[in-house]
Amino acid sequence: MKIAILSRNAKLYSTKRLVEAAQQRGHETVVLDHLKCDLVIEAGQPAIIYKGAKLTDIDAIIPRIGASVTFYGTAAVRQFEMMKVKSAVNSQAIVRSRDKLRCMQILSRAGLGMPKTAFTNYSKDVTQLIAQVGGAPLVIKLLEGTQGLGVVLAETDKAAESVIEAFHNLKARIIVQEFIAESKGADIRAFVVNGEVVGAMKRQGKEGEFRSNLHRGGTGQLIKLSRAEKNVALQAAKVLDLDIAGVDMLQSARGPLILEVNSSPGLEGIEKATKTDIAVKIIEYTESLVEKKKLKRSTKVTKE
Repeated sequence: MKIAILSRNAKLYSTKRLVEAAQQRGHETVVLDHLKCDLVIEAGQPAIIYKGAKLTDIDAIIPRIGASVTFYGTAAVRQFEMMKVKSAVNSQAIVRSRDKLRCMQILSRAGLGMPKTAFTNYSKDVTQLIAQVGGAPLVIKLLEGTQGLGVVLAETDKAAESVIEAFHNLKARIIVQEFIAESKGADIRAFVVNGEVVGAMKRQGKEGEFRSNLHRGGTGQLIKLSRAEKNVALQAAKVLDLDIAGVDMLQSARGPLILEVNSSPGLEGIEKATKTDIAVKIIEYTESLVEKKKLKRSTKVTKE
């Protein structure tokens, strides 16, 4: 079959690995820059024009949509879905996961643990906001931040007030979260594919850094998840309807707490830490989507 990887850079590790895994299994692949897809919206005849040609022979797509281009990226994924092309990650699930506030509300409704979080619409009562999460030290995050950017640890209430007021003056939307001291600058990334945890690593921030992101100089190592951690990761992916997800959790005295759920998790760190071919598991799942579609079509024809 022909698989399209939606990625803005064919040279990225994750994109290259997906192409390699697909080709190893005998599939034709193409890397499409989703920002260069022109969407033609017409009743009953949705189409995508790429570099002057209409895309007509794609069996499945694997979206690798960056946070900065979520709006147009998910529009492109949605257009493929309208064209009856199977997507390894559905467009609505990407939208849900990218909206941090909405994501946390969904996880909270499902009863999944997370650090206590507060959000306000530029309230002037900063003291009350800080008190809602138990006071300093606390973490302040931009709602649009990624890879550890826009995340600040405030050691004192006074420092927290200053940072929150600064963000509010810039009209930046933020959330305030309790600081989980026992995590000691480390978190867990569980990689979920089709209802199964296919790899997990513990990420440790570099000395003096409370953020554990690999992009911030953190390191990753193989870890065996506890039953509770595994269940939380699987439930988080399920309630967000993400068939491919990176679930980030903190280990705390009250059990695993979800930090974030990523709909386009990177492969480099997890593959190197676990020595597992995660890319091929994603391709195998994508194959199953197309096979189900063919089986459904065949069954329908037989009944007719």
